[in-house]
Amino acid sequence: MSDVAQPTVAEVRAAVEAVKAALDRHLDAIENRTGEDDPAVYQAFEGLASAAEAYDELLYDTYDEVTPFEVPLGDTLPDYSGPGEPGAISVLIRRDYTVADPQRLRRQAEGLSGAAAADGGDIGAAVGALFGEYEPDEVAERHKEFGLEEGDSTLWVTAAEPAEPGEWLSAPFDQADPRHLLFRFDVSAVYDDADADELDRLA
Repeated sequence: MSDVAQPTVAEVRAAVEAVKAALDRHLDAIENRTGEDDPAVYQAFEGLASAAEAYDELLYDTYDEVTPFEVPLGDTLPDYSGPGEPGAISVLIRRDYTVADPQRLRRQAEGLSGAAAADGGDIGAAVGALFGEYEPDEVAERHKEFGLEEGDSTLWVTAAEPAEPGEWLSAPFDQADPRHLLFRFDVSAVYDDADADELDRLA
């Protein structure tokens, strides 16, 4: 565990409350599902797994204790039901980072052109300045330099329909349907034998 990111008791308590809320959302989604492969159930399942994992990590870091929860390794995805020859594809990427060194992050933001955006040390403004200057891939490559610590990441390639410019920008992730997944690549510390678990779901 990083010396600069020691979890607090309040963070552990917040994490367990998040697990409780995720449990409620998961049960609610199941009770109101519209079919066997309802994406709302899958999303609630993923949310519960993520909340349980975060709580387990904080519990261990703070109290050296663990939970009986295990994160499933990809066999819970529904069968592919998208088109055989998609007219378009969507690439969705999520990368999580811990702000391991806030001072380093602030200094990096202050060194950029237009450094006033750092707003007197505000972390959110510093992150905005960082991502306004660098491409996400460059941030991923240089994360330590920016005071960030890598967490889990995932890349999804899904079948999609051709979209008009600006059509989905107001809600870019609402239509991420796991049933249309063509390819998935995950990176997480939960994998003991490798840093990456690749799930090839080509139809």
